[in-house]
Amino acid sequence: MTTPPPRGCGSIHADYFLLCDMDQAWGIVLESLAAAGVLVTVFLICSLFFLICKIQDNSKRHMVSIYFFFLLGTLGIFGITFAFIIKSNDRIRPTRFFLFGVLFALCFSCLLTHASNLVRLVRGKKPFSWPVLLLIIVSFALVQVVINIEYLVTMLVKGRSTFLNMGSEEANKDFVMLLIYVLFLMALTFLVSMFTFCGPYKSWKRHGAHIFVTVLFSIAIWVVWITMLTRGNESLGKTNWDDPVVAIALVSNGWIFLIMYIIPEICFLTAPLKLGDYPPENDFCQPTFIKQATGVDNHAYTQDETVQGDREGTSYSPYSAHLQMKTLDAKNDFSIPRAKAHPSPYHDYTGGKGPM
Repeated sequence: MTTPPPRGCGSIHADYFLLCDMDQAWGIVLESLAAAGVLVTVFLICSLFFLICKIQDNSKRHMVSIYFFFLLGTLGIFGITFAFIIKSNDRIRPTRFFLFGVLFALCFSCLLTHASNLVRLVRGKKPFSWPVLLLIIVSFALVQVVINIEYLVTMLVKGRSTFLNMGSEEANKDFVMLLIYVLFLMALTFLVSMFTFCGPYKSWKRHGAHIFVTVLFSIAIWVVWITMLTRGNESLGKTNWDDPVVAIALVSNGWIFLIMYIIPEICFLTAPLKLGDYPPENDFCQPTFIKQATGVDNHAYTQDETVQGDREGTSYSPYSAHLQMKTLDAKNDFSIPRAKAHPSPYHDYTGGKGPM
């Protein structure tokens, strides 16, 4: 005897009733928010590619790779929300266990990489190149991938029926244990983001504030949903609330990522540079200080570079012959004398006879 579909659903499988059940509206609300998040994320990815050519600073341009992978992780978070609205079965459960931790590890790896790069930028140091940023992101995210693969392989080797039919309490504990590394990334990112406030360049501190607030709200969301999943639902007698709690956490955290981090970051991506807020781009290529080499100066060259004044009536010039010239007296006449004719003895002769 088949169960009649609830109000709002047609002839679909019973596992998908929560996607259209009008009586349990939480599924419809969450899938609507998740679908809106998917559309906004896709729009931001397209905007990111469009704005690349308008970025003025190379330090900001290197961040595009971080934003791209972060948006991919956020897109996956909104997508996996549907896996928690659909009733758990032998196909959905492995997807939940694997993708949940990997997607959040990717997002927090991007935030940690960005915060580490900002720690250098706020102090006026040279940032990491984009290949180094990509390497850091992939390295951090791959750790969670390895952890999840090992867990799934171990459980499937023990027996598929054991993995798929284990009790709700045991499954919840295993689910949280798989996320210890993600919690470590979250705590480390929160710690590193606080160091971005120490530096002379205020505009880079604004980017650090986006990361700090995003991780702070994420920590609050994770504390609430882990508490409800492990103890709260059981104490309230609402064991069927496990999937809604995780789905609400996914949608909430996804929108926190968009509103608190990625949308402000993209808005400041093409903002005009203000003098003094960001270090000049060519400052990274110029030496800031050259230590003077110690040694004995050659005084023979130093003497030539020093112009001395007149000393004791002598004048010295560094580019003239080293001969001391005595100052001449202006009163003496050093002109060349000209020859003069002697007077003739007949000068006064009148033609008369002299005295006898």
